Amino acid sequence: MGKLSFLAGAAVGYVLGARAGVQRYEQIKSISSKVWSSDPVQNQVEKGKEAARTQIAPAVAEAVSSAAKTTAEKLRSEKTVSSEAVAPTMETRVETAEAIHEGDPLEPPTTDPKA
Repeated sequence: MGKLSFLAGAAVGYVLGARAGVQRYEQIKSISSKVWSSDPVQNQVEKGKEAARTQIAPAVAEAVSSAAKTTAEKLRSEKTVSSEAVAPTMETRVETAEAIHEGDPLEPPTTDPKA
């Protein structure tokens, strides 16, 4: 029921807005521009910017710093893979790559399993 009401309201708003035309749009745009430029609104905008700089930004920086430290500690505490375990894996990859690149690269691979 909620979605149906929303769609009906949107449709009515669209039809009424389309009938109002460009002239009404320009009127609304002009009024909203005047309101945005008014001193009371701009004073509140400046207060919001100042609050973001002095209160919110330090809190966000602290949260990011804390998360980075936690992640770094977690990564340091996990087991690392020994170089002995990596060497055979790399050798297998090189052998596989060599096998893939054998033959003429311009000819398609044979589908015959005996070839």
